[in-house]
Amino acid sequence: MSKLLYIQASPRGERSSSSDVANSYIEAFKAASNDNTVTTINVWDANLPEFDGERLNAKYSFLHGQNPSDEEAAAWQEIVSLADQFKAADCYLYSVPMWNFSIPYKLKHYIDVITQPGLTFGFDPETGFFGLVTGKPVTAIYSRGGEYNNPEAKGMDFQKPYLEMSLGFIGFRDINSVIIEPTLADPDTVGVAINTAKEQAAKLGANV
Repeated sequence: MSKLLYIQASPRGERSSSSDVANSYIEAFKAASNDNTVTTINVWDANLPEFDGERLNAKYSFLHGQNPSDEEAAAWQEIVSLADQFKAADCYLYSVPMWNFSIPYKLKHYIDVITQPGLTFGFDPETGFFGLVTGKPVTAIYSRGGEYNNPEAKGMDFQKPYLEMSLGFIGFRDINSVIIEPTLADPDTVGVAINTAKEQAAKLGANV
């Protein structure tokens, strides 16, 4: 049995290329074992807490060994619950459209909430930061309107590098990528790109 956590970052539903390809991964993952399970977090539907004053104050109270107020402790527990849900998975899948050369702000919100000291990363004075989510595979499916996998446009891609950096920071080393581009091309070109990506995603999903 393997538990997959699927982080869906597109609000476009069935019109989303990244979500469409992610479904191929999920179908292959489920077919690989009847015991495999999938939990989906759509960041557009999730009730993500604001990282406001109470949560920040609670965070620094815990970091400095102080006692937070009851209100701060309750606010911080929301963060802990989301991080615990994230860490409970055995493997991970992200579907990520490119927005303004980067990731959707709702996905950034989710990443900001779960990337917390003592929950998903730690710090050693001698060796520096280290991730706490280790030994687990993750696949990210990226869709972009243009072509960024070339020297001329590579420097404008803050989507894939950012997500890989944030995943690596909290401990992931087995990071797989599936890229769908260019989704703003003619229908035939887009169709080929999507079908190729689906084949790649299905292979990854069947061999987690």
